[in-house]
Amino acid sequence: MQENLHSPHRQLIELRMEHADLDNLIDRAAEQSPVDELSLRRLKKRRLLLRDQITRLEILLDPKEPA
Repeated sequence: MQENLHSPHRQLIELRMEHADLDNLIDRAAEQSPVDELSLRRLKKRRLLLRDQITRLEILLDPKEPA
C-alpha cells in the first residue's frame, strides 16, 4: 500500500492536479484589479517547475525508443 502512495504514476497524477490548480489560480489572479505582479510571477514560475517535473516523470514512465 505504501508503495502505491509514492509510485511514479501517483506522483504524476498529483503533479498534474497541482499544475491544473495553479492554472486556475493564475487565471483568477490575473483578473483581479490591481494585479499583484510579484505573486503572479511566482505562481507562473512554480507552474513551470511543475511542468518540468511532469515532463521528466512522463519520460521516465514512457521512454521513447531511438529511431
